[in-house]
Amino acid sequence: MTRRAFAALALALVLTPQARAADEPAADARARWERLTPAERQALRDRYERWSALPDDEKARLRGRLERLRALPPERRAEIERRWKAFQALPERERQEILQRFARWRELPPERRAQLRAAVQEIVNAPPRERQRYLENLRRWREMTPAERERARERWRQEHRDRQRR
Repeated sequence: MTRRAFAALALALVLTPQARAADEPAADARARWERLTPAERQALRDRYERWSALPDDEKARLRGRLERLRALPPERRAEIERRWKAFQALPERERQEILQRFARWRELPPERRAQLRAAVQEIVNAPPRERQRYLENLRRWREMTPAERERARERWRQEHRDRQRR
């Protein structure tokens, strides 16, 4: 589920009686509804319809995520909100690209994700000179054509095989 759908879920849950906090009177929800523009009301109705169409197991999973979000310290929730707003401010093409990359990440086996996390952590913890060298190599890699990248991979593989033979 995308973050946009998760946000829609959060809004839909706010207006559903079973998800509303016990200390929030129904009049408060009604007052908030009255302050919405007709377009905002329609958007909320549309999100609620999408929510209603979800299977029960997906609803349960999303409710769990919402509860985990609510349980976070206020500073962490504020950081998540800041990042969410920054994501929403991106052009549509960039948002889609990020979502596609995230989907590919989620498809990786857990062992591979752990390897990649460890590699990033190693870079983050590296001395500044080494980190700068890595970033420079990354810049050069991004500037290569696919054919140049493949030649570089093949050179690396050959060097790796040569080292293993020694």
